[in-house]
Order: sequence, then structure tokens, then C-alpha cells
Amino acid sequence: MTRKILVTSALPYANGSIHLGHLVEYIQTDIWVRFHKMQADTECYYVCADDTHGTPIMLRAEKEGITPEQLIDRVWNEHTRDFGGFHIEFDNYYSTNSGENKELAQSIYRKLRDEAKLIDTRIIEQFYDPEKEMFLPDRFIKGECPKCHAQDQYGDSCEACGATYSPTDLINPVSAVSGARPVRRESEHYFFRLGDDKCRAFLADWTQAQGHLQAEACNKMQEWLESGLNNWDISRDAPYFGFEIPDAPGKYFYVWLDAPIGYMASFMNLARRKGLDFDEFWKEGSDTELYHFIGKDILYFHALFWPATLKFSGHRTPTSVFAHGFLTVNGQKMSKSRGTFITAGSYLQHLNPEYLRYYYAAKLNGSMEDIDLSLEDFTARVNSDLVGKYVNIASRASSFILKRFGGRLINAEERRQPEEEELEILLLGSEEMIARAYAERDFSKAIREIMRLTDAVNQFFDLNKPWELAKKPEQEKRLHQVCSESLNAFRILTIYLKPVLPQLAARVEQFLNLAGKMGWQDLKTYPANTINAYEHLMTRIDPKQVEAMIEANKATLTPPPSPASGGGAGGEETHPARHGEKQQHAAAPLPAPARGVPAESGSKAARSGETGEGTNGAAIAPTISIDDFSKIDLRIARIVNAGHVEGADKLLQLTLDIGEGKTRNVFAGIKSAYAPEQLIGRMTVMVANLAPRKMKFGLSEGMVLAASGEAPGLFILSPDDGAQPGMRVK
Repeated sequence: MTRKILVTSALPYANGSIHLGHLVEYIQTDIWVRFHKMQADTECYYVCADDTHGTPIMLRAEKEGITPEQLIDRVWNEHTRDFGGFHIEFDNYYSTNSGENKELAQSIYRKLRDEAKLIDTRIIEQFYDPEKEMFLPDRFIKGECPKCHAQDQYGDSCEACGATYSPTDLINPVSAVSGARPVRRESEHYFFRLGDDKCRAFLADWTQAQGHLQAEACNKMQEWLESGLNNWDISRDAPYFGFEIPDAPGKYFYVWLDAPIGYMASFMNLARRKGLDFDEFWKEGSDTELYHFIGKDILYFHALFWPATLKFSGHRTPTSVFAHGFLTVNGQKMSKSRGTFITAGSYLQHLNPEYLRYYYAAKLNGSMEDIDLSLEDFTARVNSDLVGKYVNIASRASSFILKRFGGRLINAEERRQPEEEELEILLLGSEEMIARAYAERDFSKAIREIMRLTDAVNQFFDLNKPWELAKKPEQEKRLHQVCSESLNAFRILTIYLKPVLPQLAARVEQFLNLAGKMGWQDLKTYPANTINAYEHLMTRIDPKQVEAMIEANKATLTPPPSPASGGGAGGEETHPARHGEKQQHAAAPLPAPARGVPAESGSKAARSGETGEGTNGAAIAPTISIDDFSKIDLRIARIVNAGHVEGADKLLQLTLDIGEGKTRNVFAGIKSAYAPEQLIGRMTVMVANLAPRKMKFGLSEGMVLAASGEAPGLFILSPDDGAQPGMRVK
């Protein structure tokens, strides 16, 4: 009987770039899916989508001067590009802002309300920003922790002492959107009664049932269940970017209500396009399998809210929820100052994506443990395992086959030698163990075994010394056998590695002339054919490539947000391996450069003052002489063109005319304040004699000036009417 499997990864939030921490999950899921798709008796689908709703999306779009729809469309294209770059192969990558998701979210809500009787309303008090005229989510309020009195803490928890609290408990709260002091205001909210007896009873059984959760997750669920479950606030007040709640004007589904329903919506879209049976996979009592891969930071939502939502709306519940840990780099949280907060796009500009796929596979097991990307170990392991051991087999053996035998491998009758049989028996004897390790997500165990077998193949090759056999005409047949068997062993190893290294496997298929004939079922099928010319399958990592990547990420350093200027809790650095909850993403006004400081390509110049506070919070720099000032050549510049920079969250690319008879290219960190079309044709001031700076996006040939202060906002400098391009500012 054919197994039918539906697999999802958590939905990345449409408010930022994919980075190496995110990729832990998507690479893990993709490897698992590819392994199952290699099985002849399995029908497997992998779906995902951008998570597009919520306050951060609304505020970021407003700040950029575009609609939320324009923002999420742009980010969707960025995300799909980055996932494709790492060979993550979704059957459908969709958006939660879709007709299918709205249809399903409203249908599920009505069933929870009308049939399960699990929706209540009540009046709650929450903070309201009088300047922005909006209620503030917890992560958009900052203040002093009521427990340890640490400053600059968020409205739901303290990063200094770990205490959790209500945002109304904060001392001296401040809106992270406008910097205004929020006021308390009442509003009617809608709640899913998660604390209802029938929900508690169901979840007590479901979370402890065999196979639904990992052991560590089961223990955590037990703690939460014993401490009691609160009813879940599933509504937000307008203005809000999302789906309106049926029969409740001005009320919207909280993003965490419709986001997981996005799994269903993405599959519904796929099913309608491919003629699949949606209900077969989602109906109550379905005999198909449903697996969710997530980060451990969102376990609460996926192991409590989500199963209860499905159960009491008449749908099947997950077969298993697999949680993974976070990513550290060189033993520490990813850091922009150290250059280890690396985006997917930045990595792809410097290194082969399959290096990272292999390294993550070598580290991942089925637990919730964190993993570390040691860049030194990363370089050494890839070079040793993949190039020095695995690819080396094909390189050495093929040279003899191509030169001495016209590329022809020995046939089945010619190959029967006891020693060769032992080699094949050794490799095929590990098939079951490797398959089980993949199925149990213990990829590190699979990789260890594959590398043990790789060592054995190299030993076989070295013991038979084909370079010596090639010198003896009477050993021609033996040379043919040894090299043919080595390439067959290489084929078997490639099948074992194919879930991890899909593009390399495709190149091996072409090299061995076996396109489409390297599935798991082909392990025992010896290919008596003619191979193609050998081309380098993989090159070593040059440590300079890694160094260049680190330096490139340092070059785009930006400061952490202040409570007045908004943003997240260090945003992406809060949970390195996951996007985490949506509130943790930088949202409304992004941090601006200090007053009078050049807004050059996200540079360190964007920091606030360090030598004391001056007017409007700006630092007064040390005194300089008129000679020092005269060294800076400030010129009037016309902005001829402006555009977004692919892969950069904070930069705009400006084409400037300063009267030289040619234009200059400048990358400026002003995207938070201006849409490109607002700048074209405008006059500004630039530093014309600044040394050109090579960045990962191109060459930046100057610096434009911008002003900011304690109040939110970033303002490029403009000359008075009559100033012309090229005029010097004195």
C-alpha cells in the first residue's frame, strides 16, 4: 500500500530575509522529504508559505510608502529565490494572504464558534498609542521590568531576568512605534477557550500519545498542562493587516490563528492545481500522514493551539510535530558585529549551498538540541569528507576508465570477484541503517555511516593500487575491475547522499550516464554502461571565501533599535534558528543614523552619539580645525535614479550626478524612510571625496548625508532652490 505523506515547515514571516538560522529547518525538512520521495512506495508532498499578516507587516509597508500587498509580494519573491538557491524543493510555496486561507480560516472559526461552542468574547484593557491611533502588541511596548528593573524591556518578558508579565505591568512604558507614552483603553476581544475541560482532556491525551511529540516536548507540554491553560486571544483591533473575523466588524484574526491554517491553504491550492483530494489529507480520521517541522520556540502554538483548533473544527490532527533547536555560529548567537549574522543571499554570493546542506546534515539529529556552525570545522569537514574522500573516488577511478577503456565499465559477467562482492556487500549492508536514520531525522548518524563506507571504498582503491596495475599489461582486466567497482561504490554512496546533496547527485547521474536511474530502489542495480567525461564535481572551500563572507556581513552592520525608534528585540538575533513569534521582527520605524551623520550603506556611521548628548540627542564630536573640515569635499548631487537593493533590507541604490559628466553609484541606508520613487530628481548633499567602498552589492562611490534625532524619522539633506549639481558646500 502506498504511503501518503504531507509535510510542512513553519511559515517564514514576510518581514525580513532568510538567514542561516532559518535554513536549519528548511534544509532539515527538505532532506527528510527528498529521502521519502526516493522511496517507490511513498507519495510525499512538501508545502509551505509566507506568513504575511500582522502589525509588523502593516507598519513596515507604511514606513516604505507601499501597500502591505506590495511588501509581501516583494518578500515572497526574495524568499523563493533564497530557498531555490539552497535547493529546497517545495511542491507548493504559497502565501497566507490568499483566498484559500481566508476561506479556511473563516470556516474553521465558525465551526469552533457554532458547533464546538469554544469562542467567547470579553472586554480587555490594553495599551493604545494615541499618536498612531492603534492598539499595541506586546512587542511594540518597551519599558522598565517590574521585577528586576532592567531598562528597555519588551511588554511580555524581560530578557535580563526572564520574568514574564503583562505589558500593563511595565514601568514607564513607551510605544516602540511612535515613542509616545501609551494610554490604557478597553476593547472587546474574541477568545478560543483553550482552558475548557474538553480541550484540556484532549490535549492531555494527544500530547502524551506515542509519536506525536519528541520526549523533550512531551515533558514541556506536561509542565504547561499542569500549570493550567489560559483561553487564547485570537482577535486584534483595526488597523490590522489580516482577515476580518466573520460578524465582527473592525476585528481581525490574530496572525497566529490564520498562520498555521496556511499549511492547509497551501495544500488546498496545490490540490486544486494538481487534482489531488484535499479532504483525504485533512479530514478527521484520515489514514494519510501529516508532519510539521518547527523551531522549538514555537512549540506551544503547534503542540497545543494547533491540534486543538484542528480537533474541534472537525479535522485530522498532526501525525507528529518535529521540533529542532537553534543555531549558533562559532559557539555564540549570530551577531552582526562579528559578521556571523549571515543571510541566505549573502552566503550564496560566496559559497556552494550544498556545503551548508552537508554540514547541517552532519550535525542534526532527531532531538531539540541546538547546533553550532563552527566556520573552521565547516571548512575542514567539507574539504575532508566531500572533496578529499567522496569526490576523490570518482576523480581517481574515472581517469583510468576513460583513458584505458573508453569510458566503459565492466559488465555483470566480468565483475564477479570475491573482493569486489565484499565491497558491495559492505555498502549495501548499511542500507537499512542509513534509511532508518534518515526516517528518524538522525541525519548525523546517516552521515557518519556514509563516511565510514567512503573510507572503506578509498581503502579498497588504495590496496589494489590501480596506478601499479596500469603498468602491467597482464593486469589490464584487474585494473578494469577495480576502477569499475570503485565507480559502482561511488554510485551507491551518491544514492545515500542524494537527499542531502541533490544537485551534486544530479551531476553524478550525468557523469555516470544514469539520469533518472538513481533512486533508493536502484541501490542494488549494477550499471554496465559507458560513463561521460569527468568534470570537477566539487571544489574545496578556500578559507578566504569564508572570510570574505564574514567581512561582507560586517559591512552591512546596523545598530540595535532604541525604544523610541522602534524595532524588535534585537529582531532576528533573539531566536537565531527561527523567525520566532511575529512580534519579534523589526517593525515600525527602523533605527536611524545620528543627526548629521552620513547615511552611507548601513555603515557604523549610523550609530547614535558616543561622546555625550547634544541637542536632540546627537553626540557633539571632538573639536576639529578648519583645515580638517576643508578636507571633506561636500557637493550638491541630483538623484538621477533610485532603486531597491536585492538582498538588502535597509539599503537603496542611488545614481547621483555631481556635474562630472558621469554619474556615481552610492548605497545609502535610507530605505526605512524613503521609497525610491520619492527620491528621483531630488537634490541632496554628498561626500564626494570619500574613498570608494567595495560592497557585496557593488561599488559605493560616496556618501549622502541624512539627519535624525531622538524622535523617529530620518531625513536626507537638501539644498535651497537654485543649487546645482557639482556646487561645493562650504
